[in-house]
Amino acid sequence: MKVLSGFLVACVIVASASSLFAHCEVPCGIYDDKLRLDMMAEHVSTIGKAIVQINELSAAGETNYNQIVRWTMTKESHATDIQQIVSQYFMTQRIKPSQDNYTEHLKMLHAILVAAMKTKQAADPATADALMGAINDFRASYLGPEGEAHQH
Repeated sequence: MKVLSGFLVACVIVASASSLFAHCEVPCGIYDDKLRLDMMAEHVSTIGKAIVQINELSAAGETNYNQIVRWTMTKESHATDIQQIVSQYFMTQRIKPSQDNYTEHLKMLHAILVAAMKTKQAADPATADALMGAINDFRASYLGPEGEAHQH
């Protein structure tokens, strides 16, 4: 039991360490919206792979609980990274009440947050697909047809 408790504490510490690498809030004035969206898409790819691995390992004759836990932690960490980008980068620094699509963008970002949460709750490939769809919807609205961010 002590080993399991120690393991869980270590997992929490590692998971919370990702917040140390969030974009600055000085504000530095250095923004790369497309990069952040690309990072979010990459996180979804990892979540999708983790879901496949969790399901395959769970269906195996001899269950490898260690690998299932590792893939689950990876899936949750990447979902948290997406939530961090949405909250700390877009909602805090990039989306402003003076913008034309302010309310629409907030709704889309909220949809991404909820979709990321749902990928944590299940090992269902549909949750990763829904998350990628929400990110793509926001990307299209936010970057526009030319793929460049609107003036903020």
